[in-house]
This record gives sequence, C-alpha cells and structure tokens, in this order.
Amino acid sequence: MSIIVQKFGGTSVATADKILRAARRAVDAKKAGNQVVMVVSARGQKTDELIELANEIAETNSTREMDVLLSTGEQETIALTAMAIHSLGEKAISLTGMQMGMLTDASHSKARITRINTDRLRKLLAEGNIIVAAGFQGYDEHGDITTLGRGGSDTTATALAAALGAQMCEIYTDVDGIYTTDPRLVPQAQKLEAIAYDEMLELTSMGGGKMHSRSIEFAKKFRVPLCVRSATHDEPGTLISDETPYDIPVVSVALVKTEVRVTLSSVPDVPGVMSTIFAAMAARRIPLDLVVQDVGQDGRAEISFTVPQDELADTLTAADEAIEKIGAGKVTHGTNVSKVSAVGTGMQSHAGVAAEMFGQLAERGINIKMISTGDIKISVLVDRDQNADAVRAVHEGFKLHQLSNHIRRDKAKGPSHLDDLSQAEREREVVKKLAGMEDIVVSDVHVDKGQARVSLHNIPDSPGIAAKIFSEIAKAGIMVDLIVQNVSQENKTSITLTVLTSDAERCVQAVEKLKHTWPQLEIWTDDDIVKISVKGIGLRSHTGVGEKMFRALAEVGVNIQMVATSEIRMSVVIAKKDAEKAQMALLKTFELS
Repeated sequence: MSIIVQKFGGTSVATADKILRAARRAVDAKKAGNQVVMVVSARGQKTDELIELANEIAETNSTREMDVLLSTGEQETIALTAMAIHSLGEKAISLTGMQMGMLTDASHSKARITRINTDRLRKLLAEGNIIVAAGFQGYDEHGDITTLGRGGSDTTATALAAALGAQMCEIYTDVDGIYTTDPRLVPQAQKLEAIAYDEMLELTSMGGGKMHSRSIEFAKKFRVPLCVRSATHDEPGTLISDETPYDIPVVSVALVKTEVRVTLSSVPDVPGVMSTIFAAMAARRIPLDLVVQDVGQDGRAEISFTVPQDELADTLTAADEAIEKIGAGKVTHGTNVSKVSAVGTGMQSHAGVAAEMFGQLAERGINIKMISTGDIKISVLVDRDQNADAVRAVHEGFKLHQLSNHIRRDKAKGPSHLDDLSQAEREREVVKKLAGMEDIVVSDVHVDKGQARVSLHNIPDSPGIAAKIFSEIAKAGIMVDLIVQNVSQENKTSITLTVLTSDAERCVQAVEKLKHTWPQLEIWTDDDIVKISVKGIGLRSHTGVGEKMFRALAEVGVNIQMVATSEIRMSVVIAKKDAEKAQMALLKTFELS
C-alpha cells in the first residue's frame, strides 16, 4: 500500500470549513487505497498572534520559550483536523513533533532534523489511522521542543515523506502550482507543468515559488516527488522531480524585493580572507547570496554579497569582526536594492542567455549593480523601485508567456546529461552515509582546467553596458561560464567572466569592438587559471559549506581570485599551479575519495 503525505498551510486550515475540506482530501486519498499522513501548519495568522502576544510581555524573549509558545499553534490545528476526520467516519490520530519521533538539533527557532523514528508512525498507519502530524516542530536530545524556522511545515512534510518512503508528497497551498513568475507582477505568467529539483532549489532560495529551500533539499536528497497544488480545487499542480519537460533556457524569474548588499573593500588579496569572512557569517547561520569577488588589483580585493534585509544587523556585526581579524579593509552596505534572477537548466546548452537578459533590462533603462551566475541561474541587483519592471522585462524577453510552445515532444525523462546521471548516483552514495537527515551533501569536487578569465575594467556604470558587452560575445557564438560584476566605484565598474580557453582570443576581439565607444576600456586575460567546484545539494543554505571550503583552501595557501555560489555548486577561480593541492584539500575536507 502506497504512502501519501499531504501538507496543508495556514491559509488552508484557517477556518472550520477549510479544516473539514482538508480532512476530506485525506479521507479521499485513504479510500483510494493509500496510507495517509497529513502535515498541518498553525491556522491562519495564529503564529503572528502568538509572536505579538510575546512582544507585549517583553521586548526580548528566549528562543527556547518562543519555541514552546509557537508550537502550540500546530497543536491546536492537529487536534481539530483529527476531530474533522473522525466526523467523516475515518480513524485518525494527531501527533506532535515529539510524538512522531522528529528528533532535531538544539538550535531553537532554526533547528535542523537529525532523524525520525518511524516505528510508531508505521504501526499507526498499519492500524488504519490517518496520521495528522504537527508541522514546524520537533524535539532535541534533552526533550525540549524545537521549531524548524521559516517554511518549517514544508520541511516536516518532505522529511516524513523521505523517512517513510512515500510515493508522493502533496503540498496544498493558496496557489495552484509553481509559476514562471509572480502572477501579481506579470498577469501573463504561466503555471509550470513540472520543474526539476535543481531549478526549484535555485528558485526557492532566490525568492520564487511557494516553498522553502530546505524542503526541496529533502526531496532531492531522498528522491521524493513533490506536487504543489491548490487547496481549493482539483486541478493538476506542478510536479517537482528529476525531470524537466521544457526545451527552453529559462523557466522562471524570481524576485527578492528586500535584499541588502554588504561590501568589504580594500581587503588583502591573500589566502584566508574568504575563510575568515565565511566563518564569521556561518557562526551566526547567515546564508550569503550573490557572493562576488572580482580579480584583485594592487594587492587588494573587494568582496560583496547580499543577505535578507532582516539579517543586516547581524551581518554587519559579523563583517566588522571579520575585518578586525583580517587587519585591513572597510565595510559598507546598500539597502535600496532588489535581486532579480532567471533560472533554468537549459542555460547549460543555450548561448546568449546573459545577453538576452541584460538586453531586456537595458531596454527598460534598468541599471545593473551586481551580477552573479551559476550553472542554471543568473542573478542581478537592481534599484528597488525598478524591481517589478525588471521582472516583467526578463519574463517577456524569454517569452515565458508562451511556455506551452516549449514542451519537449518526447517528454524526455530523467536527467538530460550523462554527467547529471553520474552526479545523481554520487549524491545517493553520500546520502546513505549521512549521520543526520539534514547533514550537508557534498558529492563531488570538480576541477575545470579548460577555462580562461577575461576582465574588463573602466566601464561606465550606466544602463545597457552589460547588454552591449554580452551581445558582442553572443554574436561571436561564445558560451560564457562565470560572470561577476561588483559594485561600482566612482561611476566606473568592472566585469569579469570565464570562457573556454579556446574561445578567449575571440572573446577579446568581440569586446574590443566597444573600445571606440569606451576608449578607457581595459581588457585583461589570463589562461593560467582553473575553476574548482564543490557540488551537492543546498550548499548556499548550509552556511558551513562555504566556511569549510574556504578554510581548506586557506590552510594549503591557495588564494581565491573569483567566487560564484548557488544551491548546487560553489565555484572558485584559482591559479592553475594550485589546482592539485586545492583539489586534494577539498576531497579530504568533505571526505570524498
């Protein structure tokens, strides 16, 4: 008998009628021959009400007591939902995090799941019960209640599905699936029939979709198919799995409205600097996004990154501590920015994606403040008051309103590249050895010796500059790998990119055509480099990955020249002479043979 996990968010269980509707879905699934586990959130605005009440008692409260308080919201819902199932004539039992065996670490308010004891769950299912499980909560080794943080109920659902070997995990919410972008910004946005785990990981980490990245991490680690569906009707939702049915470079555009940028400038361009910065951030569990380090000049480097706005105070404190340890540099920040990201596995096989995105932004007069790329995403920072226009421009540019025209006729299943297949097998081997369910999955260290770096300096900082550069590169038929643009200085900016060594000369020739427009343009090339990457699952959200990676490189005296981060890969550019010792250090650090 198949196990189905159904998760219902707060808006889906806000009233008695909605609770009864959710209960009927679970009963219907059981009558269809499945064993059913429901995971429910606190009703409606219950969590916000509890937080407000706590704030009326005291301005600052211990995270332990807040966990005890906030967990009562789900406890209320599970009891009411079990009662609703009883009223429909089916057996049901409600379980708190402790009762379902959801063991976590002791990080109150941000706990991570270590293991789930499924013995009781399987016994109750075998007895014919629908299990109604409390989302968002667990318990630590001391028996204290813990909560899982933002998106905790999604995490609970996918973790239970993984532990029980569920056939499907259905996520019921107030939307009917995952869209190409937010329909409130772009009414022509299309619902995706399906989306790959990697695309969804990037999307959720960058502000898109309706799920938290930790839940997608679980799904990919344990190969649990997810389906995001509407709680109010029976239309098909969006399937999240290994497969992607679209033959198109970009499938979605994500927006984070309230991003902030932090820059550490004039830091020594020597080994250990990135390690010190990441260690300071990891100590506070601050996930860094859009990490940008351009090639150093005059023995100094500039490192910028973005974080959620509510993390700014802690981030600045950590940055100041890092500067003090480094012994040089200064910290600045900018708050009036938003992050716009294009996501799609098709980027790996389509040329000119960056040129198209930057060109669309230029046509709207939108200036790009920072650029960072990964295997399947391009992210830019723009002024906050231009973020909606930026999303519309990118969505229209990639013709995502015509998504149905790009479905593969053969409906190809599984990973589209042989390398992806071997990568999936390596991930499975690592997962088998994990001590805890949410432990870091680093499955491979890859060295690419076929890259050259092209650095462009003294570029005017104005709208359309990046578009002109990458348009010329695209016309030459050159595929670009990493792209980095740091914040401007004195109305000038620089852009650094990597291309195949065999394309470096043609890339320079293409960009040199712009010298008649920008006489001060300087172009530097370097083919004495390698790109070394750590691959895995959820690397950005696990703040310890960057810390481990940069510490390992610092310990063997490897200097980092460029950085690019994403949920599935962290890459650095280093000197070619350091390739072997860097690879060996990372293999040892992440216990890979």
